[in-house]
Amino acid sequence: MGKMRLSEIHDQVWFPGFLRDQTTDALQFILNTGDLYGPIVPQLSAALTETGTVRILDLCSGAGGPWLKLSKALEQEKGLPLHICLTDKYPNAETSKNAKSPVGNKIQFHSVPVDATQIPDELNGFRTIFSSFHHFKPWEARAILQDAVNKQRGIGIFEVAGRSAVTILLTVLMPIGSLVLTPFMRPFRWSRFLWTYIIPVIPFVLWFDGIMSCLRSYSLQELVELTSGLTVHGYEWKIGQESDGLLPIPITYLIGYTIRKSQGTLDVRAC
Repeated sequence: MGKMRLSEIHDQVWFPGFLRDQTTDALQFILNTGDLYGPIVPQLSAALTETGTVRILDLCSGAGGPWLKLSKALEQEKGLPLHICLTDKYPNAETSKNAKSPVGNKIQFHSVPVDATQIPDELNGFRTIFSSFHHFKPWEARAILQDAVNKQRGIGIFEVAGRSAVTILLTVLMPIGSLVLTPFMRPFRWSRFLWTYIIPVIPFVLWFDGIMSCLRSYSLQELVELTSGLTVHGYEWKIGQESDGLLPIPITYLIGYTIRKSQGTLDVRAC
């Protein structure tokens, strides 16, 4: 699997934590404003229905990912009363602080660092990774998938980043999105204005990391190779792309799960 192994700035240990948080805040706001993950709702809804679970364990969550919008969409479409646990290797301090929000009973933030390659046994639920799977080397990515199979956990991988020309072109425009949308981000922070307009670190990191993400992203064929042989215990894989809405960005998905054999009582505990 001949992938380019490139580094993103916000992954580096030397990158200040407060700037990492503000960068992931900006990325989340842009993705949610554009509802870029909306097209995958039917695929994710079908997987949750098949597995009979309403518990989500989101990995590499950053500032919360697209779950605020997705949870509402899934409830409207299927009436799924989701309970979502957000986790990250570098927990976003602001997300942790606001964990007890009006949706805090449904979306909770796990403040202890969680490495997606070493998930604690006590954290259960259908695993999801948004916009982060390309961070992992092939052997790490396969280990993540193998662990889901071994523990009989459903898993959904979803990526906006891709190597198509249209995706890379729109990624190049990401800094413009941050310049336009920053005044609308809440809570208001002068520091966010400083690092966006005066010293434009955030727009630069969004641009650079966005391009690196596209170049590092897994193709559909590479995802097929990653899942090759991971079919024990009746585990099923679905790989494809979805696109919809105003922005024609193909969303790559990799979904794996074992279809439930009986209608048991659902465990709805979160983190």
